[in-house]
Amino acid sequence: METPISSKTKTQIFVVENGKQRLRQDYLTTEEPLEIRLVFPHRTIAVTMRTPGADFALAAGFLYSEGLISSKADIQRISYCVDKSIDGQQNYNIVNVELRTGLFADLQSLERHFYINSACGVCGKASIEALQLRGCRVVEEEMIITPEVIYSLPDQLRAAQGVFTATGGLHAAAVFDTQGRLLNLQEDVGRHNALDKLIGTALLSGELPFHHHLVMVSGRSSFEILQKSIVARVPIVCSVSAPSSLAVSLAQEFGITLIGFLRGEKFNIYAGSERIHLA
Repeated sequence: METPISSKTKTQIFVVENGKQRLRQDYLTTEEPLEIRLVFPHRTIAVTMRTPGADFALAAGFLYSEGLISSKADIQRISYCVDKSIDGQQNYNIVNVELRTGLFADLQSLERHFYINSACGVCGKASIEALQLRGCRVVEEEMIITPEVIYSLPDQLRAAQGVFTATGGLHAAAVFDTQGRLLNLQEDVGRHNALDKLIGTALLSGELPFHHHLVMVSGRSSFEILQKSIVARVPIVCSVSAPSSLAVSLAQEFGITLIGFLRGEKFNIYAGSERIHLA
C-alpha cells in the first residue's frame, strides 16, 4: 500500500492584480521528508525531501542508483514503518527496506559517494573515479534518433505532468522509446527524486536497464542526474535547461548523449552527437 499523503496541499492566497487584492484557493506541491531505512543492518541510509507518491519506487531507485542493490531480486520487501512508538500511528514518511538474505549493502561505498558529492574541495575527477570504482561502465548502446523525436519530448512531458498542472511547482522525469513514445513519467519536488522514482518503478516491474530509451528531466542536468542515468544504462539524456560542467564531463566519460536547452525545435548537444541523425 502506497502513502495516502496527498501530492497537493490546499492553501488560501491573496492575488494582487491592478493594485487590488482578492482571496482565492490555490494548490501547493506537498513537500515531506522521507526516511529510507534498511531492516538489517538496522540503519537509516537516506533522508530526502520529496513529494509523497511512489515512495517504494523512490526507495528502490535510490538503492539501485547508489549501487546498494543490482536487481529487483535483491529486495525482499519494502514497507512503511509500523513502529507506533515513533509517533503513535502509522508513519508514511519512513520506508523500511528488507534486503534478500545474504546480501550486505556496501554502506561505506555509500558514505564515500555522499562525501564526494558534498565536500567542496573534492574535484570532479574524483567524482568520476568513484563511479568507475563502483563498476559503472561506458554506455555503448548504438541507437540513432532523429531531431524530430527529440523535439516532441517537452510537449509530451508537460502534458503528462498532472501535479505540475495543478501546482506549477514540480519537477518531472520521463522515459521514452526510440519513436518518442512516452512510457512512464514521475513527478517530485526534486529532479533527482523524480528520476529515482522513474528508475525504481522500472526496476520493480523488471524493465531495467533502459537500453534504447531516452530520459528527459525538467530543469537542468546535474551530476546526480547523469550518475543515476549511467547506472540505469540510459543512452540519451535530455533536459530543458543547461547541464552542469560535471554532468558534461560524466556524459563524455561514460558515453551518454547529453542534450540541453531543449525548447521548441532547437536543442544543444553537449556530448554523444553520433546518436543524433543530422542532415
